[in-house]
Amino acid sequence: MQSHLTNPNFRINPASKRRKMLPKGVIGKIQANVSKPCFWKSLSSGQNWKSKSMRIIPDEFVGSTPGDFEHSVVISVRWGNSWQLWLEREKDDLYMIEEDWDEFVDDNHLGPNDNLFFRHDDTMFLEVQIFKNNGDEIMDVPLEVEPETEPLHSNTQSSYKDTATAASASASVEFSANGGTNGRAKEGCADIKNPERYLLNPENPYFVKTLAKKIDVLYVPKPVIQMYGLKFGPHDSTMSYLLPNDKINGLTKFYADGKSVCFNGWAGLCRKYNLKAGDSVVCELERSGGLVTAVRVHFFNENMR
Repeated sequence: MQSHLTNPNFRINPASKRRKMLPKGVIGKIQANVSKPCFWKSLSSGQNWKSKSMRIIPDEFVGSTPGDFEHSVVISVRWGNSWQLWLEREKDDLYMIEEDWDEFVDDNHLGPNDNLFFRHDDTMFLEVQIFKNNGDEIMDVPLEVEPETEPLHSNTQSSYKDTATAASASASVEFSANGGTNGRAKEGCADIKNPERYLLNPENPYFVKTLAKKIDVLYVPKPVIQMYGLKFGPHDSTMSYLLPNDKINGLTKFYADGKSVCFNGWAGLCRKYNLKAGDSVVCELERSGGLVTAVRVHFFNENMR
């Protein structure tokens, strides 16, 4: 059995044939404060995380969140990274498409000792916690994983310093170990140590964005929002991407009760400037009247301009 739906009236079947599972006490503690629909995924004998059965979203979960998951879902993890996965139906079952799910698996280096706890956050949004079989939760970006973003200002709140430091260390390890996706990715990552030098205003908030395969929208990472106390205009309010000799308009979008923010128009920018998976850019946030109204995009090398 690869997935289990859980709610306040549901209990995991102790006769489950999963190869391994978390201690019952840990499962009970995790589920104790759950009020929204959620489900578990773990491996059964003969499965791996890229098995087709691991991509399915349980029918009971879909039925308990009518209309929330029809075309795509955004999965976020503890350290602020997120993935957009497109959905497809096969007969009566709803699947995350293979390419997107495999990217999530690879980015998080999921293995046989991992257990995933999916919790409904809002329309199109799931929060995921990753637990090892001994009950330990993965709270920060794994060492082998390239962080989606890298908040780097040294004067940020102390509660986020460890996350930023770990993300920075991970960035330097990823491309040397895995080689990146192409030569430009290596060059971009090599300059990541001093992104401040690209900023027009050194006082502005910023983050380093490394492109994944899906480039539909630009998400502002939750840790960055919290670090800098960022505020945004209303849903669907106009914003701009500022580039050398260019300006591209987009819209501000809110999800998950206003806790998640993204900008559309990003896909068009990436196509126009031929940005590919593995490329990194500095996103400098410009504010007007206390609200984020623009993203100034800085390229790491001339080939990306």
